[in-house]
Amino acid sequence: MTFSADTPPEWRVYHGTGWPSDPLPSLPKPPPWRRFDRDGAPEGPLAEQPSEDRSEFDRRLGTTRGNRVPHRNELAMVNAALYLRRPLLVTGRPGTGKSSLAYLIARELGLGPVLRWPITSRTSLKDGLYLYDAIGRVQDAGSREDGVPPDIGDYVHLRPLGTALLPHARPRVLLIDELDKSDIDLPNDLLNVFEDGEYEIPELVRIARRQPEVTVLTADRGGSAAITGGFVRCREFPVVIITSNGERDFPPAFLRRCLNLHIEPPTAQQLGAMVKAQFGPADRVDVARLIGEFLERSEAVGGLASDQLLNAVHLAAELATSGAYQTDEEWQDLLKAIWHPLSSAGGL
Repeated sequence: MTFSADTPPEWRVYHGTGWPSDPLPSLPKPPPWRRFDRDGAPEGPLAEQPSEDRSEFDRRLGTTRGNRVPHRNELAMVNAALYLRRPLLVTGRPGTGKSSLAYLIARELGLGPVLRWPITSRTSLKDGLYLYDAIGRVQDAGSREDGVPPDIGDYVHLRPLGTALLPHARPRVLLIDELDKSDIDLPNDLLNVFEDGEYEIPELVRIARRQPEVTVLTADRGGSAAITGGFVRCREFPVVIITSNGERDFPPAFLRRCLNLHIEPPTAQQLGAMVKAQFGPADRVDVARLIGEFLERSEAVGGLASDQLLNAVHLAAELATSGAYQTDEEWQDLLKAIWHPLSSAGGL
């Protein structure tokens, strides 16, 4: 079966527009082996579903509706990930829009703010789940006249992965950004969490008999959630988007649990839609010419990032407003500086 833009859309939940429909679509039921509600057990309270962060969506995706052209295989793979409740590993060179995919999905499907977990070489699994500030709690207890430690929940802070696994009514979108920068063990450490959809907080487990329910902080701004017995289990597995610049290989066991989408550099049509989404009609700037020059420069230096084009369009629009925009030698020097290579291998 071949999937293309002309494939009948009946099975699709995500259509790649990045804009919500009214009403929002219902998500497909997960396969039996990806269900995380325990049969016969009380479901417990749902976690609060935060409202979408419109300013963040507008900043990253733009405010103008345009004829966005999805990447090749984007619709098939995103919808497959939604149906199968599997993480989607998105590969491609820097600046091709891998991270933006998480925001497109969240805005189109009405899944609330994206939970972003940026990865570094020092990131551990616990960094994504929760942090416990034991020192801060002890210091605050010392300043109290009665010497009684303050409530532990004020010092437990769920991080993006930990927040995504709370029992939300609708799945959250989790962006694990640039996993290829991680320590060699992190992909394998994620396996159990991806398989089981749960984790425990030992600091809360130890006091569960005395204090069975603790309200903790979450990764959402001003957010909190009640944890029972020190144990967190998702109700709906989150929509997990993992980005990689292809700088390393991942273990087979990790890859088996993910679907893969490779994003090619954007075409002129895709770049045009991106510019329109951010700027609307740019009457004072020859956008088509800028896009053509951008693609030529990108090919010459081994690849540029899409936001480098947006920088040039914005600067051209500002200069045009003041009457100073001219495609002269000075402007060409500016373009060369803005469209600098992304690696030392690219020539200036």
